[in-house]
Amino acid sequence: MIRKILIGIFFALAIIAPTQAKEIGGMNLPDTIMAGKEDLNLNGAGLRKKYFVKVYAGGLYLRNKESDAKKIVNADEPMAIRMQFIYDGVSGKELVDAWNEGFANATMGNLDPIKEGIDTFNSFFTEEVRKGDIYDIIYAPGEGVHVYRKGKPMGTISGLDFKKALFAIWLGEKPADNSLKQGMLGKK
Repeated sequence: MIRKILIGIFFALAIIAPTQAKEIGGMNLPDTIMAGKEDLNLNGAGLRKKYFVKVYAGGLYLRNKESDAKKIVNADEPMAIRMQFIYDGVSGKELVDAWNEGFANATMGNLDPIKEGIDTFNSFFTEEVRKGDIYDIIYAPGEGVHVYRKGKPMGTISGLDFKKALFAIWLGEKPADNSLKQGMLGKK
């Protein structure tokens, strides 16, 4: 009898308990992120690796599930990327170099139209990143890309063209890490 009650309680709790965060590389990415007043859902997640080193766990957050990278990059709707760092001690210079390479790949070298936005964005990545640090990159239509470090607002870059180039770093034709791209698209 007691066993049946305990089993019943277990199943009841399983039904009403909120879903767990997604664990990637020892980091837990939440199921949702707030973009302004809107909840965005975890579309997919993966690891950013460089030379077999796990750099960060990355998650893509959208209103609704989507696996078409082009559609996501070109969409003028709320979305976010969370980077939760696994590797301890990524320098600001290493981050900026990686961003610059990503922007060049995303725009096929045509950086001039978004140069000011890139410079502003890079200015948010001057401090060394420690294990567990979280960066949230949240796009809000009509406002731009908001960058947060450990929950603290770093600044905003306006313009849909900048947003497209930024999200193409992860989801474009030449992504920073193809395995991470597939994870963010929910294909892994």
